[in-house]
Amino acid sequence: MPHHHNIAFVASDVPAAQTARAALIQRYGQADEARADVIVALGGDGFMLQTLHRTRNLGVPVYGMNRGTVGFLMNDYSETDLIERLDAAEEAVINPLAMRAQTADGTLHEALAINEVSMLRAGPQAAKLKISIDGRTRLAELVCDGALVATPAGSTAYNYSAHGPILPIGSDVLAITAVAAFRPRRWRGALVPRTATIRFDVLDPVKRPVMAEGDGQPVRDVVWIEVRSESAIAHHILFDPGHGLEERLIREQFE
Repeated sequence: MPHHHNIAFVASDVPAAQTARAALIQRYGQADEARADVIVALGGDGFMLQTLHRTRNLGVPVYGMNRGTVGFLMNDYSETDLIERLDAAEEAVINPLAMRAQTADGTLHEALAINEVSMLRAGPQAAKLKISIDGRTRLAELVCDGALVATPAGSTAYNYSAHGPILPIGSDVLAITAVAAFRPRRWRGALVPRTATIRFDVLDPVKRPVMAEGDGQPVRDVVWIEVRSESAIAHHILFDPGHGLEERLIREQFE
């Protein structure tokens, strides 16, 4: 990889991230995002997701340094050896999920999600969902607090907290995971091909309202949701050698 000299530094609102950005700009300069060879994002995973969404049309890789809390998508922070680290960095390519959701008033909402698309009950009663894969009903009724579809990159986030599987980066599958499933009581979720279109129909949406969310973008009072992998969009993330997503996914399972 060629030397990166045109670096655009972006940071979350957290004081530690803003301080780091100022120090790095003083040391390495600041390029305009449209002319940058690489974007360096300072913050946590949430800010990294925002940066990837915001800059996806630029075709520029993003290298994160952790100035937040979780930092699963981030590298360790250091001011001194950034050029060398960028030259040695390994690239992971991630396709986001495309979500289409229709609300009770007939409005169609669309969103892209790098980690997961989730559905959560929006009232006091459990949600009732029907799950179809490529037009074929696979689960006629899931009674639960919610359900989600996760990419391999997002499988260690909300999906893992909901006891879903960790998926290796590069695996051509998506995870469907229930959140606090009540019936079928023993349903443990499913793995489906990355090419599948997953549809959730909300049963009894008036009595049991459901909201959908893609990477923090909420849509309320949904009646159905379709989710698929968007192969036409590719996010490029840079990691230090030996600390990429593949290694992190393996390490996470043994901690």
